Amino acid sequence: MKTETLIDVKKVDLKNNCPECFSNEGLQLMFKQKCIETTFYKSITNHISHEIVCNTCESIIYPERWTDDIERVFEYQQRAFTPKTTSTYYKKNFWILVISITLAIIITLGLAVFYY
Repeated sequence: MKTETLIDVKKVDLKNNCPECFSNEGLQLMFKQKCIETTFYKSITNHISHEIVCNTCESIIYPERWTDDIERVFEYQQRAFTPKTTSTYYKKNFWILVISITLAIIITLGLAVFYY
């Protein structure tokens, strides 16, 4: 079973006016990074996504609705953003499988040498 989730890496409160409700308190820019988890490993990828949400009117502000000010702030924050390093963590099930296969190969080769 493979699950893909987006983990929050950075949240920034913006002082810009919301294009929906025109409030200047509530816009939040979030950067998220994709994390993949399976039975054998957990991996943080280099796939980054972003989202601007207004907490006042509880709406997502899509890029088509961004004002020039929001666009400038987003570009600045995007340059200042440093994602988590990509990594892979192997779980216990992976190591059990690797050791089992290795032992099976060693035993098979040992029996082959023994019969010759």
